[in-house]
Amino acid sequence: MLTLISPAKSLDLRSPTPGHQTTEPRMLDDATSLATIMAGKTSADLRMLMGVSEEIATLNVERYRNFQPGTPDEARPAATTFNGAVYRGMEPHLFTTRDWTEAQKVLRILSGLYGVLRPLDRIQPYRLEMGTALHTDRGSTLVDWWGERIRMLLEADLAESPGAKVIVNLASAEYFRPVRGIDATVISPRFESRDRQGRWKVISFTAKTARGLMAGWLVRNRVRTPGALKNFDVGWRYHVEGSTPEVPVFRKGE
Repeated sequence: MLTLISPAKSLDLRSPTPGHQTTEPRMLDDATSLATIMAGKTSADLRMLMGVSEEIATLNVERYRNFQPGTPDEARPAATTFNGAVYRGMEPHLFTTRDWTEAQKVLRILSGLYGVLRPLDRIQPYRLEMGTALHTDRGSTLVDWWGERIRMLLEADLAESPGAKVIVNLASAEYFRPVRGIDATVISPRFESRDRQGRWKVISFTAKTARGLMAGWLVRNRVRTPGALKNFDVGWRYHVEGSTPEVPVFRKGE
């Protein structure tokens, strides 16, 4: 069983890294080729391409122009470098040595630049979302660039992972696009909380944090079967009504 999560725009480049053996990203040749393409862009290009401010565009132009093939010493583990709501919910900095070993087997981060990352894969600072309309010799989007590569690597990982032949999809729709058609059962949990009118809805930030909580819970509890997802209770409860095998619903505080 594999769990998929998205990366984050915000990065933590200062906190101490976990004292565990790191690994090299397995799609590094593709990442280096993409970084070379991005290094040829100007800050104006990146503002248009990514819809970001001048400051962010200039920062990322510099990052891509300084991108080094391979994984230099200053590269950091992916799971503790990404710093969005998902990662704050997951709390990888609290993983034990055994948790890190488990995470390397069962947790995958989908990335616009690196394709598929394991938690301890070393990454350099970057910003490149999967939905970017980047024209390359493989097509007009990053999804075109990756083609079947991401799906094929995940299928290989799934064949070696412990437990059922199941993908627990905690990634966004944008990042899951290159995974579509994977030869596996896909389960996409839905996280609902009450809005100001008291209606049960998916509220973006709260749902992102919940995805991280579930990802961390799956690692720490060595979950091997999809049926065990119903036991997730870290501030959320499984809601039988409205749930299906493919889309289990969890509600906050119910």
